[in-house]
Amino acid sequence: MNISKILYTANATVTGGREGHARSDDGVLDLQLVVPKGLGGPGGAGSNPEQLFAAGYAACFEGAVRFVARQKNVALKEASVTAHVGIGPREPTGFGIAVKLDVSLPGIDRAVAQELADTAHRDICPYSHATRGNVDVQITLV
Repeated sequence: MNISKILYTANATVTGGREGHARSDDGVLDLQLVVPKGLGGPGGAGSNPEQLFAAGYAACFEGAVRFVARQKNVALKEASVTAHVGIGPREPTGFGIAVKLDVSLPGIDRAVAQELADTAHRDICPYSHATRGNVDVQITLV
C-alpha cells in the first residue's frame, strides 16, 4: 500500500526508553514514561508505550467509524472506543502486542453498528491497516 500524499507528520522524541521521557516537537505531548508493574517495573505516575498506542488506536478508530457513518448517512449521537493493548512474549523471541477494541454506538441498530465497525477496520483506519497481518485485533460491539 502506497500513500499518495503525506498530509501530516507527528514527531516525538523519547530519551531513556521505557523508563524515560517522551516529548512531541510542539511540546503538547510531554510526559514521563514508567515501566508498569506487570512488566516488572515500579509502575506509578507516568505512561507507557502500550497506553499511548491504545489512546492513538482508539482515537483513530472512532474517527474512522464516524467517517464511515457520515458516508452511509448514519447519525451518531454518541460513540466511544476503548482500546485494550496487551503485551507479552512471542515465540521464539521478543515481544508482541494484541489489541481488543470495544466499540460503543448507543442507539444504533446492532447490524448497522457492526457494518460501521467492520468497514472502518477493513477500509479506513490507518492503525488497522498498519496492524493487519502483524497484530491480533479483535473488535467487539459493547
